[in-house]
Parts: sequence; structure tokens; C-alpha cells
Amino acid sequence: MPSRIFPFVNGQFYHIYNRGVEKRTIFEKQWDYSRLIKTIRYYQLLGPKPKLSKFVAGSVFKPDINKKIVDIICYCLMPNHFHFLIKQLEDGGITEFISKLSNSYTKYYNVKYNRVGPLLQGEFKAVLIESDEQLIHVSRYIHLNPIASFLIKDLNEYRWSSYKEYIENNTNGICNKEDILNFFKSPKEYEKFVLDQVDYAQRLEIIKHQLMDIEN
Repeated sequence: MPSRIFPFVNGQFYHIYNRGVEKRTIFEKQWDYSRLIKTIRYYQLLGPKPKLSKFVAGSVFKPDINKKIVDIICYCLMPNHFHFLIKQLEDGGITEFISKLSNSYTKYYNVKYNRVGPLLQGEFKAVLIESDEQLIHVSRYIHLNPIASFLIKDLNEYRWSSYKEYIENNTNGICNKEDILNFFKSPKEYEKFVLDQVDYAQRLEIIKHQLMDIEN
């Protein structure tokens, strides 16, 4: 997969992902996940905002949700990496969003855990979504990550992805779900679409680890 696509185009969808440097854990505790989710909310917004520290602390701020530099379509935060499916809305939006998000979280993490240096593995990776079929399949791939990796047995148990936003049709989340759910009759149908591939995703994960062991 290419490491970067230039230029990012407004209205296009991209699968964005990165991992911890040397595959290290980047989320140590539940609050770390919560912090990044709040940071996602903050940096997707266009225009003036309170300082991030005040935003995270819950200062009174009613953003215009129609003014964003990117739309988060879906996401999953894993112990040592993250995935986003993103639509760019403003010129340079994806680069600005991911760069500020990554830099901010790295500073937070390094201060909290008394470390220095990069937290993430170089430049973030980006793959252009080229069809509707690819769009919905990438969303499923992202949502399957926790169960495919055997972190959990039930996707409903995982708090750090947008999966429950989708199946519960939560209107208070951070995702623009319509671009995916418009292909399905209901959130329940999307849930079935995702869960139908659990066994397949887990088999692929096992094969991937077996191949890694052979290569090592």
C-alpha cells in the first residue's frame, strides 16, 4: 500500500492508519483512549475553538457541526495502532487533522508517561477509496479489528471504535454515518454485514501471524 497519496481531494474518502513506533503500545489506560477521542472531536472542527485543554476539560462550547475540515466516517483505536475512514471537506484537511491529532497525542503521552521522542511510526499511511464497494468493506474491516485480533469476543464490548455508534445509530457520536448506512436498510442490516465476516477476519489474522513467525 502507498504511504501517502498527493493530493488529498475534497469529497474523497481515505483509509488512514498508523501504529506505534517499533509496534509499541500507544494506549496504556482507558483515559488515553478517551483523550484521543476528545482530541478527534476537537481537531476535525473548522475555525476558532477554545484551547484544547479547556475543550478536553469540558468547557462550555457549542461547535458548529457543519463546519469541519474532515468528516470522520468510522474509526477504531487499538492498543498499538489506529484506523480512520475519513472524507476530506477542506483543502489540506486530512493532513492538518492527522498531523495535529498525532502531535497533540504524542505530547500528551510523553508528558504522562515521562518519555521523549516520536510515538508513532513515521508518516501516517493513506489509501484512496475508489468505489462504493470498497467504502463499505473498509468500514467493516475497521470495525472488525478488535475481534479479528482476539482482543474481545463480542464487538459490543469494545468501547474504542465507532461500531456501537453505527448499530445503535447514536446521534451523539463523532462520525458521519450516513455515507455508509445509506447502503443498508437499517443499522441492524449493517450489523449483520459486519458480523458475517468475523470468522473470516479471525482466520486471516491467524494466517498473518503464522507467516510473520515463518519470516522471523
